[in-house]
Amino acid sequence: MYLTYFGLARSPFGIAPDPDFLYLSPQHGEALAHLRYGIGQKKGIVVLTGEVGCGKTTLLQALLRELPARKYRKIILKNPTVDLVDLYGQILQDLEMPTDSRLPLELLEKVSDALQRYERAGRDIVLVIDEAQNLSLQMLEQLRLLSNLETKDHRVLQIVLVGQPELRKLLKKKELRQLRQRIPVYYDLRPLHFLETAKYVNYRLAYAGSSGAVKFSLVAIGAIHRAANGIPRIINGLCDRALLSAYARSGHAIGLRDARRAIRDFRRL
Repeated sequence: MYLTYFGLARSPFGIAPDPDFLYLSPQHGEALAHLRYGIGQKKGIVVLTGEVGCGKTTLLQALLRELPARKYRKIILKNPTVDLVDLYGQILQDLEMPTDSRLPLELLEKVSDALQRYERAGRDIVLVIDEAQNLSLQMLEQLRLLSNLETKDHRVLQIVLVGQPELRKLLKKKELRQLRQRIPVYYDLRPLHFLETAKYVNYRLAYAGSSGAVKFSLVAIGAIHRAANGIPRIINGLCDRALLSAYARSGHAIGLRDARRAIRDFRRL
C-alpha cells in the first residue's frame, strides 16, 4: 500500500524469514561464522539457540543458500516430532535410497550405508532440524548415534539443531549428557541492542530501495526497540505499522507519534 508513496521497491519489514534481508549485527555475524565453521570443519553437531523471532531461521536459510549443491546434500527435517522410522525414512528418501523396511535397526543400517556411500563420492550430508526443542529425548539420543558415524578424521554426517531457549534446557538433562559432550559448536543468539536496532531498521529500508525519503527518528526507534525487547520479528511488525501510520497522515518522517500508534495497535492483539 505504502511502497510507491515511500519510493520503496519491496516491503522492508516483512515478518517471514528472508535471507535477502539478513542484517549481520556483530552477534548475527558470529552466529553465522559458528555455523559455517561447524559444517566446513565437519564437527558433527552444531547447535544454535535463541528467543522466538531473533533471526535463527533467517540465518539458517542464509547458510543453506551458501552451501553449493555439487558438494552438499541438504536434508531439512520440517517436523521434529516424527518417530525413528519416519526420521530414517526421510533421510533415505532425501538421499534417493529405497525405504522398503519399517524396522528401525534395518533402516539405521541402510542410513549408515547411504551416508558412507555419499562420503566416498565426496559429498557432505547436512541434516538440519529447525524447532529442535520439540525433539523427544529418544530422538536426540538417536541423533547422537547417527553423529558417531565417522571416518578416520571427521564425522560423516553434519547435524544442525536450531531451536528456542527450551532446546538449551533440554540438552542440559542428565539423560543427554553423552550428546551434550559431542556438541563442539554452540551459539546462543540474543536480542538486538538499541544501536543494533537502529542500524537494522536503516539497513532494511536501504535494501528495500529507500533513497532516504523515509526516515525513522531515533526517538521512534527507541520506542520500538523497547516495545519489541530487541526482537527483530517484532521490530519488523512495529516498523511496518509505523510506516502505515505515517502514510495515513501523508508524512515521510516516522516519529514518536507513529511509533506509539504502532505499539498501541500491536498490543491490542
